[in-house]
Amino acid sequence: MWDPSTYLRYRDERSRPFHDLLARVAATQPRAVVDLGCGPGTLTATLVDRWPASRITGLDSAPEMIARATALDTPVTFAVGDVRDWRPTPDVDVLLGNAVLQWVPDHRDLLVRWAAELPAGAWLAFQVPGNFAAPSHRALHEVAARDRWRDPLAGLLREAPVDEPTGYAALLTDAGCAVDAWETTYVHLLPTAGPDHPVLTWMEGTALRPVRAALDAAGWAGFRAELGVRLAEAYPVRQGQVYFPFRRIFVVARTGPCAEENP
Repeated sequence: MWDPSTYLRYRDERSRPFHDLLARVAATQPRAVVDLGCGPGTLTATLVDRWPASRITGLDSAPEMIARATALDTPVTFAVGDVRDWRPTPDVDVLLGNAVLQWVPDHRDLLVRWAAELPAGAWLAFQVPGNFAAPSHRALHEVAARDRWRDPLAGLLREAPVDEPTGYAALLTDAGCAVDAWETTYVHLLPTAGPDHPVLTWMEGTALRPVRAALDAAGWAGFRAELGVRLAEAYPVRQGQVYFPFRRIFVVARTGPCAEENP
């Protein structure tokens, strides 16, 4: 279960990659824009300012997120749905996937399918975390491998569910797209607040979600405490804050013959 409030604890840090991705999408008057994995909808709602005449839709598999999104005062249409089942209508000129494809095991196949099904000249833009080798995730896997948690967490944590920028670039170039791919490492300055380490509270909004769902209250408390100790060692507090490097992978692709902008 997704908790929108937990996810939005660091809304400024989580929103920056979305805006950096969008800055490379040069569509001027798209007919329809779809945001897959829209979460609580706050970022999707900003697309109305960019493309006020477009039909904008946000899709997410978590009913909790869509309930939060539909409460926003925005003309965006939000719906519950699985990105694996979604198929573009002929007027979808911009397709966004912000920090969602890392949760989809076969997303490379989806990207190829979307590139083929989107209209010529459409924009396919996504970003995924590229920090699966970071100390935070190494600590997570080390704690999960301990005897106490190995069995209940078996198969829940993935080693590296995303590709490198060059891999995505090659995949979508082979699919007939013009591709812009890059990576950025943000250094998030996370302030300390309360007894919990800030990287632990960050991870509770995303990477720790399946762990929490799989453990009972006592198991979760023990797991969380041990992980917090390891994170404090990996990310020491300095002057009341933690310096948290976070690598992101970005891809913006344009489909088919695209000499002219879509209307």
